[in-house]
Amino acid sequence: QVQPVESGGGLVQAGGSLRLSCTSSGRPLDRLAVGWFRQAPGKERESVGAISWSGGDTDYTNSVRGRFTISRDDAKNTVYLQMNNLKPEDTAVYFCAAGGFSLDSAHYYYWGQGTQVSVSS
Repeated sequence: QVQPVESGGGLVQAGGSLRLSCTSSGRPLDRLAVGWFRQAPGKERESVGAISWSGGDTDYTNSVRGRFTISRDDAKNTVYLQMNNLKPEDTAVYFCAAGGFSLDSAHYYYWGQGTQVSVSS
């Protein structure tokens, strides 16, 4: 019913910025928390951050805090991940997911298929 779809990935040089978008091709994302996660080849999936269903609360993993910002615009059925001062270690496939507000992936039920972010040195 809720079908998240990510967009906005690409190749950027270190120090640059990208903005990812997450929309739903099915039921809207409103009244659902949205989390962002990433996975690099050969590594475990890790949380990036999350935003509550109302947009009133956000949380971030330590490695991105101060550089990444999550926001949402329910009128546009979109959640954003603004990434600034990108580093090569940010290279990964980025996923958005809808569910309960948490940095734990087990709290999310609806997942997108991911978008590639590559940061060159």
